[in-house]
Amino acid sequence: MSEQQTHQTQSEARHVVVVGAGMAGVQTAVALREQGFPGAITLIGAEPHQPYDRPPLSKAVLLGKAEGSAFEVDFEALGVDLRLGLEVTGVRPAEHRVVTEAGEVGYDTLVIATGAEPLTLPGSGGVPGVHLLRTLDDARRLRPVLDQRHRIVVVGAGWIGAEFATAARDAGCEVTVVEAADHPLAGVLPTEVAAPMAAWYAESGAELVTGARVEAVVPGEVRLADGRALPADAVVIGIGARPATGWLAGSDIALGPEGAITADARLRTSLPDVYAVGDCASFPSARFGERLLVHHWDNALQGPRTVAADIVGEAPADYDPVPYFWSEQFGRFVQYAGHHRDTDELVRRGDPSSTPWSVCWLRDGALVAVLAVGRPRDLAQGRKLIESATPMSPAQLADPSVPLKSATLR
Repeated sequence: MSEQQTHQTQSEARHVVVVGAGMAGVQTAVALREQGFPGAITLIGAEPHQPYDRPPLSKAVLLGKAEGSAFEVDFEALGVDLRLGLEVTGVRPAEHRVVTEAGEVGYDTLVIATGAEPLTLPGSGGVPGVHLLRTLDDARRLRPVLDQRHRIVVVGAGWIGAEFATAARDAGCEVTVVEAADHPLAGVLPTEVAAPMAAWYAESGAELVTGARVEAVVPGEVRLADGRALPADAVVIGIGARPATGWLAGSDIALGPEGAITADARLRTSLPDVYAVGDCASFPSARFGERLLVHHWDNALQGPRTVAADIVGEAPADYDPVPYFWSEQFGRFVQYAGHHRDTDELVRRGDPSSTPWSVCWLRDGALVAVLAVGRPRDLAQGRKLIESATPMSPAQLADPSVPLKSATLR
């Protein structure tokens, strides 16, 4: 089928089924209506709750400052058939049908927005006091743990581990964070950038144990491979997430080695009439010269606009965003935009032993990523400079008194 024929078929689609009622799924439904899609839309969510935003879970909801974070979307007014508490277990593309616990649902166009699921520690399943923090129910189960000021061991010093440790210390809990690597945010930031962040834990009163592998989790204790035993009234596991795509087995929808759906530049999958958006899908980036898998809120907000435009036949530009995310931890607002490689030139702006400071990455003289700690202006200006691929002056970049937008060679 030619691309023109594909667009024609999509624009005539009568029924779009969106699987996944998180940010990406909800925004797909909203974007379809905003772009004039007149047909039926069915939005299927596995959780029984009204669709909600996830960032507040590790902050306001966890600390009891909010009961939930439901999206302010009137699905009835949008003409969206919202089906909650319904698990989708498979898809039969040849018949254009998805399989659910309550039977099959036919579609003309399918949008997969099932997000990601947290990784768990082998052997920790079913152990009393072990928690994940991914869903609203997870946050609600953890709230009384913080209220009782338990001794908590957090496994993983990534973004979610740091945010939970921050909330737990704010609640007055005794907190130990265990990280297998030798510094926080391993795999996300290089050692020389992330190592200074280790001091944030001690400053907050949390203990950070690096280079430590968990051997076992048993009731009341976390046992490390080196023989140490950490007392724990509760254990929170934050070691990453994987795309929630296991239910696609046998569907012939192409997946990458990490389990993500390999979408194209319009977020179309390997099968006709099937799209993928958000944490469950990777996409090719001409801007950064590689395929990206972005597990962050902004990607789930932006991608649906491309999907909706393609479905209604508006021939959108290729999806090639500047990835962006933020984290609030230990009294600091941390932001990152772009995408860097280990081989990119690193330029510091300010002293990381104090606040604020930033780090920039250059490739062939152009800015490709910026990490800003308490410097939101650097982030805002840097994001625009990454989009425009503007040549930069490393010497001026290194001077924190020079605005990023003034550190160009043009």
